[in-house]
Amino acid sequence: MERTLEKTQKIQQIILVAGIIFVAFNLRPAITSVGPLITTIRDDLGISNWSAGLLTSLPLVAFAMMSPLIPRLANRFSNERVMLAGLVLLLLGISVRSVSVISLLFFGTLLVGVGIAVCNVLLPSVIKEKFPLKVALMTSVYSTAMGVFAAAASGLSIPLTINMGLGWQWALVVWGVPALLGIFLWIYLNKRNKSTQSMDVAFVTSENNAIWKSSLAWQVAAFMGLQSFLFYVTISWLPEILHQYGLSMSAAGWMLSIMQLVGLPASFLVPVIAGKLKSQRPIVIVNGILSITGYTGLLMGGSYLVMIISTVLIGFTLSGTFALALAFLGMRAKNAKQAAALSGMAQCLGYLLAALGPLLIGLLYDLTHSWNIPLMFLIGVSLCVVLFGMGAGRNKFVLE
Repeated sequence: MERTLEKTQKIQQIILVAGIIFVAFNLRPAITSVGPLITTIRDDLGISNWSAGLLTSLPLVAFAMMSPLIPRLANRFSNERVMLAGLVLLLLGISVRSVSVISLLFFGTLLVGVGIAVCNVLLPSVIKEKFPLKVALMTSVYSTAMGVFAAAASGLSIPLTINMGLGWQWALVVWGVPALLGIFLWIYLNKRNKSTQSMDVAFVTSENNAIWKSSLAWQVAAFMGLQSFLFYVTISWLPEILHQYGLSMSAAGWMLSIMQLVGLPASFLVPVIAGKLKSQRPIVIVNGILSITGYTGLLMGGSYLVMIISTVLIGFTLSGTFALALAFLGMRAKNAKQAAALSGMAQCLGYLLAALGPLLIGLLYDLTHSWNIPLMFLIGVSLCVVLFGMGAGRNKFVLE
């Protein structure tokens, strides 16, 4: 009897891990698949660079708007139900935005953002609750899973559109498949948990308010926002930058994919290393040096070799910094309750800041007709990431 129970619990644990991984699979492809296709979508629908920037900025606005509400929704309806609802909204958004109508393109993009926001906020809390002694390891697993599918989406968008003749519409719809599979897993997890609700994640309003008064929480939020600023600007405009240096759009799309693939080791190793250190400041400094070097290389241009090296450095630092930001959400909190509150705050303020990125950089390019000023701006943002990372990397909790 005990063996049967133990076997059942192990199977359920495996399904839970699979559910977390499949949610992670869905957190980036719906956005990273757009970057290589921005020029195609822009030309097909006749929209400006500023409007094209909205395709990556709108989801970030949704992240910012929804993040403070999601912990309360999870407290009311359970993590499992809200996570399932997020995946359903994501699938709906992916489908709607693929219709060749400008209004539906932006509405669907907004739905994509809401769906991803739900999963973004809840995953750190679920991991803190279900795997309290393995936060760093599970963060490594799900950030790596995110990176794999983000890279796949970037690299396959152009081949699906041109080589397979699907057009940009169906090339975007393809990334609804992982969402559909994730929905099936979370339907099961909902059925298993329908009669119970974890008390560990019960949300306390006073504590939620207190976290907004924590200087450490603000530093984590700024670190999250500025690294997201760099990431979403890069996936939106790197193909266009490389194309202007002479690469074909297909080659530029694959460079974006390679950028994310080379970051996979950082996605896995950084949280594990961070978990073994009392202070994460050394990791912040190393990532900062790589980021500044990478964007400076793009600014200098000159040869394909310089572009390749710069892209690799940027890929490594973006993945490593993002994984560290996710790790901070668990490491700077004492329990799942605080992790949910910190995640909601950090992703609200963080993605509000990040939403400005693609729009601002697109506007700077429209005004200057050159990538020099935008790239210099990204170097400055990299310095700010280091500044706030030094604060967020301190060995303390947000509410102490």
